[in-house]
Parts: sequence; structure tokens; C-alpha cells
Amino acid sequence: MEDIEDVVRSGPPPGLRLPLPITVGIKPKKNKSAQITHRSTSLRTPTPHIPGTQTIYMKTFGCSHNQSDSEYMGGQLSAFGYAISEDPDEADLWLINTCTVKNPSQSAMETLILKSKNAKKPLVVAGCVPQGSRDLKELEGVSVIGVQQIDRVVEVVEETLKGHEVRLLTRKTLPALDLPKVRKNRFIEILPINVGCLGACTYCKTKHARGHLGSYTVASLTDRVRTVISEGVREIWISSEDTGAYGRDIGTNLPILLNAIVRELPSDGSAMLRIGMTNPPFILEHLKEIAAVLRHPCVYSFLHVPVQSGSDSVLTAMNREYTISEFRTVVDTLNELVPGMQIATDIICGFPGETAEDFRETINLIKEYKFSQVHISQFYPRPGTPAARMKKVSSVEVKKRSRELTTLFESFAPYDGMEGNIETIWITEIATDNVHLVGHTKGYVQVLVIAPEILLGTRTTVKITSVGRWSVFGELISIPTTNPKEHKISNVSTTSHHEQPIQSNVPSANIVCCGDLCECSAEVEPVLCGHNPCGTGPKNTKSGNLVSSLKTLFLRRRKTQQDSDSDKSHSTTKMKVMDRNLLSKYAVLDWVLIFGIISSFLIIVLLLVLLSPSSRS
Repeated sequence: MEDIEDVVRSGPPPGLRLPLPITVGIKPKKNKSAQITHRSTSLRTPTPHIPGTQTIYMKTFGCSHNQSDSEYMGGQLSAFGYAISEDPDEADLWLINTCTVKNPSQSAMETLILKSKNAKKPLVVAGCVPQGSRDLKELEGVSVIGVQQIDRVVEVVEETLKGHEVRLLTRKTLPALDLPKVRKNRFIEILPINVGCLGACTYCKTKHARGHLGSYTVASLTDRVRTVISEGVREIWISSEDTGAYGRDIGTNLPILLNAIVRELPSDGSAMLRIGMTNPPFILEHLKEIAAVLRHPCVYSFLHVPVQSGSDSVLTAMNREYTISEFRTVVDTLNELVPGMQIATDIICGFPGETAEDFRETINLIKEYKFSQVHISQFYPRPGTPAARMKKVSSVEVKKRSRELTTLFESFAPYDGMEGNIETIWITEIATDNVHLVGHTKGYVQVLVIAPEILLGTRTTVKITSVGRWSVFGELISIPTTNPKEHKISNVSTTSHHEQPIQSNVPSANIVCCGDLCECSAEVEPVLCGHNPCGTGPKNTKSGNLVSSLKTLFLRRRKTQQDSDSDKSHSTTKMKVMDRNLLSKYAVLDWVLIFGIISSFLIIVLLLVLLSPSSRS
């Protein structure tokens, strides 16, 4: 298949459906019986169908930037009437948004492609894999759409449903930020501030896909922030391949952008900003300015700064463009200037040429700082990268080092000392156990609380009652008088979860040893293994009576017990959300209520028997 240049320089405004221009290069399926071997850009007569009536299955791999791209594609498809489904069997077309960082995620993509062909489902592949590996054999006969062409997804889907193969990969401008968007979590906006990066890491395939740095203007980003805040968003996640490099191509920088965004946040502190991953070289130039932003009440005191190795010789082989001393400067300065600062980092185990002494330096670095979050991954050689041609460390040794580092990390107790603390948290999600709500402190420590769903999207105060390895548990001590925009809270005890709660995209652990993490472009939260996408949003329901409240309590206790038993067989990298002590105080009340209901039922039955005509006779 050949690349087709998109030569359309100006198009219709967003939301206007036009036929796909002939210059895009539709490639009709070949007529095997006629043995047609030439390529044609003319459209064949489309099969009868009504655009916008089909169901689309979407699957996303990779970092938060990929997640944002999928939300934009889903928003455009929904705006044109397409239904988005998580069930591949009921869908009329599959859309896979891919990640090219590691072998496992690309292998998962290849498996899905094979399944779609076996199921005879039309397929569109988006994301970094087709953009960075255009001649990949698995993509033959499949429609593809590039990372900067997501605003054309409706056209690509429609032509694919007609039986055409479309390749849309080349473009010089960035997609608009004001396209329709369907968020996985309606309280969280993933805001891409730039694409590409200025680095040239020897192991990174993402640069091949996302390309050189391209930044959105400060004005366009602040406009987007104003819009999403008005729509009820309560967390804004800044996302890019390297946040620290923002603006170098357009004459601005990250501190200027951050201060502009902070000015757009509500003055009541109801919305928070989370700064995305930044590599050490660029943040070094703005450490004090970044620290000042991180101290702001509406900005999480949290930053993801990948180190990748504790050895300068390995960093040189990776072409990471900083030294361990410079990384220490970043960490030490932020810890000194930002109260409660939390820093996450990444480690690649077994990079080519890494000696036992190199790895020991990595171990010592992690021991020294005891980071609360460490993303641990084994080295994966990616085709076309310089590291793929380097002499590899044996796979046995790579796995051994990964296990050793994981064991060390799991020995830390990063949240010891928090028990009894009074913390302000911002609640945006429901945990995967469907029992706890998930909030975060100013330092982005994950707090699990049992509370009604109408607290989603609010800021509240909790007392930390117990501390786990991956999260802390809290108890509400302050209830907001109103929820943003639409709902009020009158009585916490009479509010129950609805039947199909939102599922959290908060990870089950802080360790990543799988294919969905992008070392070059990973964000801390949405790319971790085993995450569940969010649902459609909370419904405000009130039980209004004792029986409903009791039913809700039983369901939540039963769910807690089932998940606790199930968790015993899971790996230790799963979030430990089952703390039975949180519900023990309800045990006596449970039995009293049960006894009361049973007694009332028996009395009613007895009265009915005594008052019946047969008993009177």
C-alpha cells in the first residue's frame, strides 16, 4: 500500500459532513476475480447504508495523549449519530487506537486485527503504530488514520463501512482543540498541549510517530480550559510527550502557559490542574517557576519526572541528555520548595549494555528517594530504533533485575504517618471495587472513601483512618453544601450508589511492567495496567426509606467481601481496596435492622392470620 498525501489545505468547519475528497485517495477493494492490479483513487458505487446509524467498538492503548485522541474521535462519531460500544461483538466497525512503545501493546493490536478479520468486521487502526510503522505487514488491507488526522475520523469510518480502504497519515497542522469530545470521565479533561518532542532517545519509537515538537498556542489552550470548566470538568490533566518542552517552537514556555491556565481556574478551588510528565533537561531551566505553580492551591503538588536509570553511562547510551546529578537537582529543589511534593519516576530494567554495577546505582537511587510511585518496565527493543541494534542483556537477567527492583519498591511505606491527618480531597471517580469513591489530596495521594456518588466532582474534607500500600482510606468529616452546577446534598446516609456506577480509571497499582506504559510519553494515571474506563457519569438517586438503605448497605458489604476474597489470588500489584475495618462499625446496626424487619414481617403475617374470616369463624 502506498502513502496518500492529504493535500486539502482548508476544510469545512467542525461538524459539517462532506464527502471524502478524491485527493485523500480512497483505495477500493480489489476485485480478485478480475485480477485488478492497478491502484485507483476513484470511488466505487457505495453500498446502500445510512451514515451514522452504525455501532463502533473503540479500544485504546497507551498514554493519556492517546486517551484524549480517542475521546475526540468518539466525540465526533457520536456527534454524527454513531453509537460507541465496549462490546466488539455488537459493533459494525472496530476502531483501535494503538501504542508503539512496547512489544506487548503492539502484539495486542495485532491480535485484535486478526480477530476483526476473522469476525469479518470493518477495521480502522489509529494512533502511533500506523503513523510510525507505515509498512507494517499487519496493516495491509486495513484503513489507517494518523495521530494528526483524528478530526477526519468520521470520513474514514464512513468510507471503511462502504468497503473502501483509507490511508490518512500526512498533515502539517495540529487538530483543533474544540472538536466534539466524549470523556471517559466527565469530571476529567485530558488537555494535550503539544505533540512530539525535542528528544532523540535511542529506545523510543514514539518520536517516529508523533514527530518533532508542535505546540498549541497559549490562547487556544486557555480557551479550551474555560470551555471545559463551564461544562463541569473538575480536573485538567496536561498531557504531551514532554510537557517541559512546551512552547519552544512558538516562542513561549511552560511556566507562561501554566500561569495562564491557573488564572482560568475557579477561585473557589473546585477545579484542579495536574501537570503531566516532563523530562529533566527542560524543567531544569524553570525549576523555581514550576515550583511556584505547584504551590498554587488549585495545582496538585505532584510531578512525573522519568529518570529511567541511576547510571550516567546508561543514560548516555539512552541519549537522555541529562545526568543523575541533574535529576537529583530537580527532585531536591522541588522537594525543598513545594510542601508535600510527590514525585513519580520511571525505570527501564536491562537496557542494552547495563552492567550489574549500573543496575546497583539504580537500586541505590530508588532506595535514597523512596518514590511513592515508580513505573518499572523491562527493556523492549523497538524496530527501527538505535537501541534495537545494541547488544542486549539476557532476558533472564532483565527479568531478575525487574523483580528485584519491584520487591524493593513494594517494601516502601510512602504513606506512613498520614493516619489521623485531616486532608482536603477532590473526588472524581469510583474505584474498581464499586464501593469506594476515589479522591486525591493536594499531593495527589489517592484516598478511598465510602460516600454517596453525588459527591463526585466535589471538594471535601476527610480524616485519614488507615494507610495502605497503594492508597490511604478516609472518613468524611465535611460535606459540601452543593455539588457543582446540578445537585445538592441533604443527607449523606440516605444516598446510595446507582445500579451501574462509573468505573474508575485509577490504576490498581503504581507499578507498571506491561505494554501499555509509554516511557517516552506516559502519564501516571491512565496508562497503567488493568485500568477500567469510566462510565457515563453518576446519577443522583436517594433511597428515601429504610429498606432501600438496608439493601444498599447489604450490596456494598457483599461486594466488599467478594472482592476481598477474590483479591487474595491477585498479584500484589493490584490496589488493596478492601479494608474490612471500614465497615465493621455497621455490623451491629445491620443485625438490629435485619431483626426489626423480620420481626415486623412476622407480626404482619400473624395479624393477617388472626383477622382472616376463617380464624374468626
